Amino acid sequence: MLVTKLKDKDTVRSLIAGKAFIINCHGCKEVGFPEKEADEFQKELAAEGKVTGVLTMDYICNPDNIALNLGLRKNEIDEADCVLVFSCGVGVQTVSSQLEDKRVYAACDTYAVPGGQGVTPLEFDCRQCGECYLNLTGGICPLTACSKGLVNGQCGGAKDGKCEVDPDMECGWERIQRRLAMVGRLDALRSPVQIRDYNNEVKAE
Repeated sequence: MLVTKLKDKDTVRSLIAGKAFIINCHGCKEVGFPEKEADEFQKELAAEGKVTGVLTMDYICNPDNIALNLGLRKNEIDEADCVLVFSCGVGVQTVSSQLEDKRVYAACDTYAVPGGQGVTPLEFDCRQCGECYLNLTGGICPLTACSKGLVNGQCGGAKDGKCEVDPDMECGWERIQRRLAMVGRLDALRSPVQIRDYNNEVKAE
């Protein structure tokens, strides 16, 4: 089972330069989602005039489904400076892949807890590390997109854009660099990376 917890509200607010379009995922029943807390927080943001629209649906990790729904809400998304996604890391990465020219941010951290888990057929994966790095890396998880799970940048072993560990795999950090360049956030690579607290992976209540 997974548990998603809201990030610190002030941290999320700091990501919104102007206005945000919000996406909620209520799909996987094996994911504990803080629905009440998320709804209250989103109402606060709306009262502050920071929300252009809200989309709530099941399984935003389904690329065809999310692409259709994003297309229907294009005007609201275009009006927003960023998209806030309230879901596990897989959902955030799926939305990010659909909106390549838009800043997409995770509003939750994802924790693993004992029990059964669903299986996604997608290429995206979430390490459930409890301190999501997607907001620093353009919506591409460095722990799963990089064979070495590096969080502080490219190792230098990539050749022609391919990973030295798996030549069939595109270098995750080259993908991250391209993504950040597309959304005008290359400055994020200058920020020091917070050292991971591995205890977060077992702290979910």
